[in-house]
Amino acid sequence: MNYRQVSFQEKMLELFEEIKDEMAIVERELQATLQTPDPFLTETSTHLLKAGGKRLRPAFSLLGGKCANFHLERVLPLAVALELIHMATLVHDDVVDAAMTRRGVPTIKARWGNRISTHIGDYLFAQSLILIASYDEPLIPRVLANTSVKMCEGEIQQISGSFDTEQTVKDYFYRINRKTALLIAASCQLGAVACGAPKEIHFALRRYGHNIGMAFQITDDILDLVAEQRQLGKPVGSDLRQGIITLPVIYALEHSPRRERLRTLILSRDKNEEQIQEAITIIQHCGGIKYSIEIAEKYIWKAKGALRNLTSRPAKKILEAIADFISIRKF
Repeated sequence: MNYRQVSFQEKMLELFEEIKDEMAIVERELQATLQTPDPFLTETSTHLLKAGGKRLRPAFSLLGGKCANFHLERVLPLAVALELIHMATLVHDDVVDAAMTRRGVPTIKARWGNRISTHIGDYLFAQSLILIASYDEPLIPRVLANTSVKMCEGEIQQISGSFDTEQTVKDYFYRINRKTALLIAASCQLGAVACGAPKEIHFALRRYGHNIGMAFQITDDILDLVAEQRQLGKPVGSDLRQGIITLPVIYALEHSPRRERLRTLILSRDKNEEQIQEAITIIQHCGGIKYSIEIAEKYIWKAKGALRNLTSRPAKKILEAIADFISIRKF
């Protein structure tokens, strides 16, 4: 199948064929975890779940487990907890960003307001803690606790750095490592840990997850500038509208002959469509997109290198295929 003719969701379903039965069980367990005697709490907490999603983090935990002595019952609580943590961040993000739709449906914020959204995000995270507490292996709660703290640091850094055109590449990497890469790294690593993998295996999977997470976020940031709106499911240039400074923008601010005009456009808090398109054109013409693609490719190369010494099995091949797909995906 040609990668460029399918959506990200469709390609992931194809790549996850090996774990489709386990993923179906994860989905059922997610639903069961969020069923409560309170109809309103059940409705609000399952709202985002029903909108669908890629379920990347649970999938990575299953694939990590399949690189070791896989038993679904050992990974299942972790897989569900990882998705709940991710969902909690999305619910809170929608409050911060005043987002009215996600995955094509109204957000919890849009349906029930900020107060309910904030508490639902907290509730989802608290439910994940119950699941994580079921593990005797201390590395699992320790890694997830540290990851959760760093994810908050990344979010706060993004908010405090909004419209800051003095940000550096180092600042950007700090942010996306915490916002995206760390939870993917933990997912890959801890799935293997839950199945008794030795350090050399779960450390290799953590390195893979970190590099995949970095490449995934850089690619997302590129697509925000070059994909079509119908492919993204949100307006092109959303990051520019919110003052979020991404890698292509940082490169353009350093190298474009029109860097001062770009700076002026970024600093405007009320950009119109014409200004967004002008900013995107400046970024593209100076090589900001090309540079960012090259950086993402380096992370992909490092991710595949991390798998080199793992025993050859179907899960390893899937992880390699995911890396290849992320490197060429269009949306």
